[in-house]
Amino acid sequence: MLFKMPNNLGEKYSPLYFLASVGAGGLVVTFFMYLMFWVPHPGKPVPVFEDIIAFFDKTDTLGQAMIAVAILGILFFTFMNIRLLVWNLLQFKEFKKHDSFPSHQTSNAQTQVMAMPLALAMTVNVGFIVGLVFVPNLWSIVEYLFPLAMIAFVAIGVLTLRMMAGFMGRVLVSGGFSCAANNSFAQMLPAFAFAMVGVGLSAPAAMSISPAIVGTAVVLSTFFFITSAVIALLAMFLGLRAMMEHGAAAESAPTLLIVIPMLTVLGILIMRQDHGLHVHFQSHNSPGDTLLFLSKLLSVQVLFGLFGLLILKRQDYAAQFLLGTRRSAASYALICPGVALSVMLHFFINKGLVGALLVDKFSIVYWAFTAVALLFQIAMIRLILRLNALHFGPDKSTHAVPAE
Repeated sequence: MLFKMPNNLGEKYSPLYFLASVGAGGLVVTFFMYLMFWVPHPGKPVPVFEDIIAFFDKTDTLGQAMIAVAILGILFFTFMNIRLLVWNLLQFKEFKKHDSFPSHQTSNAQTQVMAMPLALAMTVNVGFIVGLVFVPNLWSIVEYLFPLAMIAFVAIGVLTLRMMAGFMGRVLVSGGFSCAANNSFAQMLPAFAFAMVGVGLSAPAAMSISPAIVGTAVVLSTFFFITSAVIALLAMFLGLRAMMEHGAAAESAPTLLIVIPMLTVLGILIMRQDHGLHVHFQSHNSPGDTLLFLSKLLSVQVLFGLFGLLILKRQDYAAQFLLGTRRSAASYALICPGVALSVMLHFFINKGLVGALLVDKFSIVYWAFTAVALLFQIAMIRLILRLNALHFGPDKSTHAVPAE
C-alpha cells in the first residue's frame, strides 16, 4: 500500500470503497487478538502497554516474536485504515459534486453511503486499540476517555440514522425502490453500520468501573443492536425474495457474506454487555452459556459462509473480479467475512472451549484450532493487498461496478 492513490475519480468512484478502510481496520483487530488472548493482563479486561512490555521482558524468543508481529501488524494496517479512510472522504466529497450523484441518491444504491459511518466507527475502534497498545499509563485515565468515546460513537450513530431516515423517507413516501435490482444483501450495509456503532458503545460496559457509565453503555449499545437486527432481518427477506426471482447479482454477490461480520460484531457487543452486567449488576452467565452462545453464532456464520461461497463459485466471481479484468468496489466486502471468522474463532477457542475447560490453553489441540483463525487472517491479508493493487495500483484506472 505504498503506491500513490488515484485522485478525482468522479463517477468512477463508489462509496463501497469505504469497505477497504473497514477491512484494514478489521485486520488490526485480528492482530490485537494475539495480545488479547496470549498476553496476561491481570485485573484488566484487555491488555495495555504495561502488560505487553512486562510479558515481552519475561517471555521466550517465540513470545517476543509474537508481540513483534502483532505490533507491526497493528501499525501497518492502522496506517492503511486511516489512509484509505482519508482518501475515501476526499473522493466522496468530490463525488457529491458530480452530475451522477443525484441519480445515485435516488436509486437502491443510496444506502451505499452508509459505508462511510461504518468506516468512521471502525477507525474509532482502531484508535482505541492503538491507544491500549502504544500509550503508557492510558489505563490510569481511561475512565475519562470512555465518555468521549461514547460521544463519538453516538455522533456517528446519529449520522447513520439521518442517512437511513433519508433513504426510508424517500422510498416509503415517493417509492422508487427497485425490488428486482435488490437481488443481493446489499441493503444490509446499514445494519452493519449500526452494529459497528453498537459494538463501540459496548466497550465501556466491559471496561469501566463506573456503574453509571456501564449502564449508559448497555442502554445505548442495545438501541443500536436492535436497530441493526431489525434492518438486517428486513433486508435479508427482501434480498432473498429478489434473488429467488431474478438470481443473485454478480457484482453484489460478496454481500451475501455480510451476515458473518455482523454476527461477530454483535456477538462481541453482547459479550461486552454480559461482562459489565456481571460485574456491576449481578447478572451471571456460566462458561457453558458462553460456549453455547458462541457455538450458535459460529454455526450461523458457517452456514451463511457456505451459502455465499456456493453462489460466488457458481458465478465464477473470483475469475471475473479478483483475477480477471473486471473491477467492483463490492469486492472489498469479501474481506470482512474472513476477518470476522478469524476474530470469532479466537473468541470461540478462548472464551468458549478454554473457558468451559474443554481445551487446555496453549495445548496442541488449542494451537490446532487457533491455526484455522490464523489461516483466515493470512488469507484476508493477501486478499486486501491483491484488491488494493488491482484497484489502486500504478497504471490502474479504477472502474468500480456499482452495486445496487
